[in-house]
Amino acid sequence: MNLAQREHIRSFVLRQGRVTQAQQRHHQEGMPLWGIAYRPALLDLDGVFGRAAPKILEIGFGMGETTAAIAAAHPENDYLGIEVHTPGVGGLLKEIAARNLTNVRIVQHDAVEVLRDMIPLASLAGVQVFFPDPWPKKRHHKRRLLQPPLVHLLAERLLPGGILHCATDWEEYAQQMLEVLGAEPLLQNTAADYAARPAYRPQTKFESRGLRLGHGVRDVVFVRRSRV
Repeated sequence: MNLAQREHIRSFVLRQGRVTQAQQRHHQEGMPLWGIAYRPALLDLDGVFGRAAPKILEIGFGMGETTAAIAAAHPENDYLGIEVHTPGVGGLLKEIAARNLTNVRIVQHDAVEVLRDMIPLASLAGVQVFFPDPWPKKRHHKRRLLQPPLVHLLAERLLPGGILHCATDWEEYAQQMLEVLGAEPLLQNTAADYAARPAYRPQTKFESRGLRLGHGVRDVVFVRRSRV
């Protein structure tokens, strides 16, 4: 694959955000234990976690509180989180240490490249994309994460019956999610339009903020079809 084929529009901007001493310490201590370095080779997911169990991928886990809460509540599943920002990675590693979690791993890299190069086809029981950057200005909509090429990558990596679960507090982005996921032949909506919030997704700080601002929060839950 040449360079031109590998290029894509980034859905994030790496900012020089403040990293606390605790986040930096947990990052330095935790990544050798729970981190997976990016490389263009397919992962043996059962080997990475040391067991055969349903694998759930989360893209953009923020500061990691929701990821840690879900992983702690569902020890029967394994969770692979992708995040580019060091404060968030350090935050999740802190939660992993505090909760003594063994079912979470982290890749600190661009999600598109991780999906394309590292995640095997039909290997995931679920994908979670909670409150991705809405890029609200129209000229920035092309930077939104959930575009048709990425949704197709995600759908191909879901097992039949696997769940793609997205959530946002931006109504216009939610509508786009419905349109983009609905146009992917491998996926089928589990609801007429928006789904009720599944019990496994705790209310996040972003959700609380959105509700306070009157935005409303919408869950979009699609399933990988067994046949197309």
